[in-house]
Amino acid sequence: MKIVNTKEELSRTSYPGRGIIAGLSEDGKYAVSAYWTMGRSAGSRNRVFVTEQEDGKDVIRTKAFDPSLIAGDPSLIIYAAVRELGNQTIVTNGDQTDTIYEGLKKGMTFEQSLRSRKYEHDAPNYTPRISSLLTVEGGKYDYALSILKSDDGNPDNTLRFTYTYDCPQKGEGHYIHTYMEDGNPLPSFQGEPVKVEVKGDIDSFANLIWTSLNEDNKVSLFVRYIDLATGKSETRIFNKNK
Repeated sequence: MKIVNTKEELSRTSYPGRGIIAGLSEDGKYAVSAYWTMGRSAGSRNRVFVTEQEDGKDVIRTKAFDPSLIAGDPSLIIYAAVRELGNQTIVTNGDQTDTIYEGLKKGMTFEQSLRSRKYEHDAPNYTPRISSLLTVEGGKYDYALSILKSDDGNPDNTLRFTYTYDCPQKGEGHYIHTYMEDGNPLPSFQGEPVKVEVKGDIDSFANLIWTSLNEDNKVSLFVRYIDLATGKSETRIFNKNK
C-alpha cells in the first residue's frame, strides 16, 4: 500500500467522522496515537475531551460541554476514549474502550474482547466502532486496529476486521475512520486502514491533524507520543469548545 500525505487524506472529505491513527514517529523513538471526534448535529458538537485520574493512570473521556444540550442516548457520545493497562494503550470511539480494558485484564486478546460488541445502535447510520491497541515493551512496539460495522447497512450482520502491525516503520502510521464521506445515511468506512505519514514532534503532528480536519465539523483531538525506551508519554488535547 502506498503511503499518502496525511493532510491531504484528512482534508479529502468534510466528514470522515471519528478517526484513529496509530504509528511510529519519524525518528523511530515514539509510538504515536491520535483520535478525534467530529459532529454535524448540535448534540455531537457539544463535546470536549477531558483528562481524569483512575488508579494512578490518565483516562481521556468525552464530556458534554453544555450538559443542558444532552439529548438521546448519551452513551454514544459520552465515554472513556483512552485507557492504559500496563504497557498497553487502548483508544476507541466508544464505550468499547471499557470492554477491551476488562477483556485484557481477564487474559483475552484485543480481538476476543471485541467479539461481544458490534456497530453502534444509531440507525440508519449504524456507526462503526473503531478501536486501537498500542503495546510498548522493552523498546519493542506493535499496534492493532479494529473496525466493527454493519453489512452495508444491514443490521442483521456485523462485519469484524482486525489489522495487526508487528513491525511499525519510521514515519508511518495507519488511519481508520467511521465514514467514507458525508451523506444520509452516512456510508461506513471501507477497505484497509490507510497508510499515512507521521511527521515531526508531537506538537507539529497534532497541529497538522487539527488544521487538516474540516473547520465546521471538527470537535476534539487527542494525540499521544510514547517513548519506546522509557514508556513515558506526552499528550496533547485540542477542544473546539472552550
